[in-house]
Parts: sequence; structure tokens; C-alpha cells
Amino acid sequence: MLRKMSAKKGLEFLRAVSSYMTKTNGYDRCLQQLKIVSGGDGKCTAEFKVAEEQLNRAGGLHGGFTATIVDVVTTYALMTKENCLPGVSVDIHVTYLKGAREGDEVVIDANTIRAGKNLAFLECELRHKRDNSIIARGQHTKYIGTGGGKAKE
Repeated sequence: MLRKMSAKKGLEFLRAVSSYMTKTNGYDRCLQQLKIVSGGDGKCTAEFKVAEEQLNRAGGLHGGFTATIVDVVTTYALMTKENCLPGVSVDIHVTYLKGAREGDEVVIDANTIRAGKNLAFLECELRHKRDNSIIARGQHTKYIGTGGGKAKE
């Protein structure tokens, strides 16, 4: 599926990838409420409304779910770069700055800082839609393989 769509690297591509990834009985189905709103040229913006299943026992947005969002949305941003495949995570770091509660609307902005021959460096922010306050910041490093992450023909 990804090879067939490799020529399309914008919003349509990202929506197709997201839809494909979440139609599973596996872990990725937790992202079904994630809506891709823009993307291309190493960037991806998405949104979701905090739901009950994304909460920790204290009623806040679960840190593990937040880390999953950083992982996935930065990977989507990377995939919009020319000749870049998703790769595998080498390091992921999340700084939690503010909580979010059920019903809060969250905006995620991810950016590819650099994609080299072997590694890609990505960043991400999760913000409250209502006031733009930062919920979390993430940094993600991915191994994308030799040859600049180019898809093999």
C-alpha cells in the first residue's frame, strides 16, 4: 500500500496511511480518533478530542498515549519527505508540560528537522486548541537506513 502511494506525499497520502494503520485489531486502533488536517514537505498536523479511553486513573491524558501520538505523527511527517520510508524508532523523548482532560481538543504539529542517510530527527508539539497552550513536546529519532531512506525499486 505504501509503495503504491509513494508519489503522493501530502494530505491525501497521510489520510490514507492513517486510515490503513488504524483499521486493525492491534495497538494502532487506539489512534482511530486522530484526524489528519494537513501535511507535506516533512510536516504533519493532526487533531483529536480527548476521550475516556485515553485517560489515566487521575482523569488526565495518559502519558503513554501522548508518547504514541508523538511516535505516530512524527513518523507521518517523515513519510511526506521525498524518498523517506517510516523507519524504526531509535529514541523518543516526551516532555509533559500541562494536562488535558476528557473533551479537550488537542492539536499536534510535527516537523522533520533533518532526514539524512541513516537517521531522521523529528519534533512534535501537542497543544490545547482553545488557547494554544503546550501540553507536551516530543523529540523522535528514527533509523531510516542507508541511501537516505530511499524506497528500493
